[in-house]
Amino acid sequence: MRGKFLKVAVAATATAMLATACSGGDDAAEETGKSGGELRVYASEPAFLLPSAADDEPSIYVIRQLYRGLVKYNAETAAVENDLAESIDSDDQKLWTIKLKSGYTFDNGEPVNADSFIRSWNYAAYGPNAQNNSYFMKRIAGIKDVSSVDPDGDGPQKAPEPKAKELSGLKKVDDLTFTVELDKPFSGFPTTVGYSGFFPMAQACVDAADQCNEKPIGNGPYKMEGTWQHNVGITLARSDTWKGEPGKPDKINYRIFADVDAGYAAFQAGELDVMYTLPPARYKEAKQQYGDRLYEQPGDSFTYVGLPLYNENFKDKRVRQALSLAIDRQSIIDAVFDGRFTPAAGFVAPTFEGARDDICQYCKKDVEKAKQLLAEAGGWKGGKLTLWANAGAGHDQWLQAVGDQIKAALGIDYELKVNLQFPEYLETADSRKFTGPFRLGWGPDYPFMETYLAPLYSTGADSNNSTYANPAFDALMTEGDAANSIQEAIPAYQKAEDLLVEDLPVIPMWFSKVAAVYGENVDNFVWNAVSDADYGQTSLKQ
Repeated sequence: MRGKFLKVAVAATATAMLATACSGGDDAAEETGKSGGELRVYASEPAFLLPSAADDEPSIYVIRQLYRGLVKYNAETAAVENDLAESIDSDDQKLWTIKLKSGYTFDNGEPVNADSFIRSWNYAAYGPNAQNNSYFMKRIAGIKDVSSVDPDGDGPQKAPEPKAKELSGLKKVDDLTFTVELDKPFSGFPTTVGYSGFFPMAQACVDAADQCNEKPIGNGPYKMEGTWQHNVGITLARSDTWKGEPGKPDKINYRIFADVDAGYAAFQAGELDVMYTLPPARYKEAKQQYGDRLYEQPGDSFTYVGLPLYNENFKDKRVRQALSLAIDRQSIIDAVFDGRFTPAAGFVAPTFEGARDDICQYCKKDVEKAKQLLAEAGGWKGGKLTLWANAGAGHDQWLQAVGDQIKAALGIDYELKVNLQFPEYLETADSRKFTGPFRLGWGPDYPFMETYLAPLYSTGADSNNSTYANPAFDALMTEGDAANSIQEAIPAYQKAEDLLVEDLPVIPMWFSKVAAVYGENVDNFVWNAVSDADYGQTSLKQ
């Protein structure tokens, strides 16, 4: 997930989301689970452990146990619930007043107060800090003044210093109160702040960000034990300073694997208690072997093939449309994923309020139409097509099927490039160095359909790896943001999605079905409707 966020004063629920939590217990008395033990979980190497920088799934899985923010999402309903916030209120959806609960601290004893949120958001927003989650601060007044434009892109010239170092829209009222002025009204603001990029940071962390990235100073139910053993593991221990609901395991041991097959082998050998994902080819075997300990539900993760619009070969939308029309999504899902996924016919997960069926006219295979559009565009001039994916995650087989179908339909030869581990792969994406179509996925940051649109396709958004830019799309997103409620925003967001359907900056592939597996040592496995496997609330048999 790049990375994962309904109300005017925090209380609404994402009523259209179908996901529910999973409990391994047999009755209501067991649902709370027991405390103790060390939970061993499958993980990939995180890119960052700093809230302002981490926007990838492996990182966020760790950060959500180390830190806590203003709101959280109910495991079963995706309802937005206050966490560290006492209240989040606004009369005009532009100026928001946030009151915090008292008594919370960071691991080093610093208070979790108004300053801790203001400094964290300012650090994320300040351009020279180059934080991936700066995008999420874009609605706060003053964002342009803390940013600057590099005059020659990747050239030798440095970007000028921004006009300001702090967002003008953040104001401290007292130790436990601050206000947030947005540049425009946005009814979804209280929902977004449950995303991990909005978590607070200690002053000591901001002062030594590189050190804090390696050994975080958190404010959540767990703290780092020892150091981050890169490509090996991360161990968290239950915090003795956290005053909220305690975590269930005494420790959470994230065991890092270079590929999912190695992780699954470790699970089979009894070396892991939980895997939040499975190798596609092992699903049937796992379902037969583990039965009720294979947890399934409709998912909200979006898999797509991005198209580098910064490459001349992909600038004509007819080329992009032709490539999409050459692909039979259902046949790939059937052959590689045992029919488990839902072919994408749009850009928003079917479980989300505002999603529509079959809106993408270019998302069903039509070879004749594909040939016609490619011919109208002047044919393919790019030579062998390079298809990119990150290594070790089981993408090779389905990406090869995509290449085979494009070659059969349009006569374009291809090659796979799947040798980069995820952090390096994300760096390639951020550096705009893809030479051909690239695999990426997106998980919602919060339960609001805007999360599938603005971060990926708004002009200049950090996760807009295709570099799509359409002023009409941006204007419709702004119109939706200004609606009086999340529900009233949906029509504008749907019109924006209609533009994506025509422009196809990415090729929609499918929406996931969650398949997680847990071992016999697990007493109660908990899946959160928004933030996925909740290790801190998953208990072990004692």
